[in-house]
Amino acid sequence: MIDNYRKTELHILKHTQAFALDSGEVLPELEIGYCTYGTFEPHKKNVLWVFHALTGNADALDWWDGLIGEGLLFDPKNYFIVCANVLGSCYGSTCPSSVNPKTEKPYLKDFPLITIRDVVRGHQILKQHLEIKEIQIGIGGSLGGQQLMEWAVMEPDLFKVIIPIATNAKFSPWGIALNEAQRMALEADPTLYHQHPEAGFKGLEAARAIAMASYRHYNTYDASQQDEVSKIDDFRASSYQRYQGIKLRKRFEPLAYYTLTKAMDSHDVGRDRAGTEAALLRVTAKTLVVGITTDILFPVREQEYLAQYIKHASLEIIESDYGHDGFLIEYGQLTYIISQFLLK
Repeated sequence: MIDNYRKTELHILKHTQAFALDSGEVLPELEIGYCTYGTFEPHKKNVLWVFHALTGNADALDWWDGLIGEGLLFDPKNYFIVCANVLGSCYGSTCPSSVNPKTEKPYLKDFPLITIRDVVRGHQILKQHLEIKEIQIGIGGSLGGQQLMEWAVMEPDLFKVIIPIATNAKFSPWGIALNEAQRMALEADPTLYHQHPEAGFKGLEAARAIAMASYRHYNTYDASQQDEVSKIDDFRASSYQRYQGIKLRKRFEPLAYYTLTKAMDSHDVGRDRAGTEAALLRVTAKTLVVGITTDILFPVREQEYLAQYIKHASLEIIESDYGHDGFLIEYGQLTYIISQFLLK
């Protein structure tokens, strides 16, 4: 019996066997950071698996505190909640700054290409470790939703309910182009592959500034970054972009960011499965697909596509001025539509 929701603790699962990747490369071993909340009661079938987004972590109470926690929609008193740090991230799982046991040095630029499918295979190892046979609800937004969609296709009978938010079946050329621009910013920093504490920091700041323009929306900046007086320089919007870059640099690693944007690019549930439509038709879970009106990174037509080809899918669209980041902000709307869906 695991009952630890009152105190978040990062657990590290050490997988000592070789881990084969989609790229053909092999990681000699694997570490997976994860958090759990609540009590695992197999007879109640109460597992809720939460998937974090690009720079998120395994502590879902930290970054989705409007949905998960005591008295909220997903209360650990009612669910056994699992959230795993994705392979390639710097919050407890094997990533570019991890030590390669073969060389006894950090992987850095030699860290292999990771796909969303590789990430899900890591989740499967954790699922087996936790002795979970069935997941009542899977939920995630953005890259988190990509993991959820991949897993729901890979193991159609595992999930009873899935709630993919602001995500897609295959990452778009538009999204790949935005990610490539961010990686170009990282590569423009000549210190990116150096082995010192501030390596790649300026590149990461620039990459995050590019990303913010796709995470938010014209309306977001229009409402919050207008200058009160006319000026020719030192605009609020400029300061905001720099602030966001510095904010991420203080909590994330440049090479992990590079790795995870490449993983996002790889997302395609239809790869080697006769295409996306055929893959989505394999999903058997009761599904609520959620989109956001102002999302320019994962536009609503991508959620409409998911709902069209998943057999038991409903579609709900959130009104928001926050763009893609609405899935991290619009807790009131999310709570209402999800709670209504779960009552059906």
